[in-house]
Amino acid sequence: MLATQFSQTVHTFQSKDGTPIRLRPVRIEDASEIVEAAKSIIDKGVFIQKKKVRSVTEEQQFIRDMIDNGHMYIVAEVNGIVRGIARVLRGDLNMKRHTGLFRTWLHEDAQGKGIGKQIMKYTLDWCQSEGLHKLCLTVFSTNDIALKLYERAGFIIEGVQKDQVIFNTQFADEIWMAYFFKKEGEIR
Repeated sequence: MLATQFSQTVHTFQSKDGTPIRLRPVRIEDASEIVEAAKSIIDKGVFIQKKKVRSVTEEQQFIRDMIDNGHMYIVAEVNGIVRGIARVLRGDLNMKRHTGLFRTWLHEDAQGKGIGKQIMKYTLDWCQSEGLHKLCLTVFSTNDIALKLYERAGFIIEGVQKDQVIFNTQFADEIWMAYFFKKEGEIR
């Protein structure tokens, strides 16, 4: 699939504490840093729905698949080191190609720096450049920071799965959210 001009966009900025941040399209050689950064988040098992981290080889293949299928996959570099990612997987079927599923995470040492807000802006800009109508995501009710970020960005709640997960013996809901790029009923 041909890459759009936006798919090569690099966004640089300073975080709240002045740290240089760069959001850029993923490269195959990022696989080992992605795996390393993801490990601590997956090990905590709190806000990410994965059992184990991919191997470097598996991540390399995943990156190839994402690029080959025209999905968005960016990394967040903090001081030149990958400390987070964001992805949008477009619908596989023609009838769902107008939608995208958003996933993101930031290593704990990259959180609280304003990076999430910039990732969200980059993602929405990418979706718009790709002509998406709707961007979907899920977030746990216990993840207040992410929930507020998505609401401020313009996402609406489409549904709630009550008591969908357990964290430290406490039930939490999984909230389904969506961002619409056009008014309901409009066709591109």
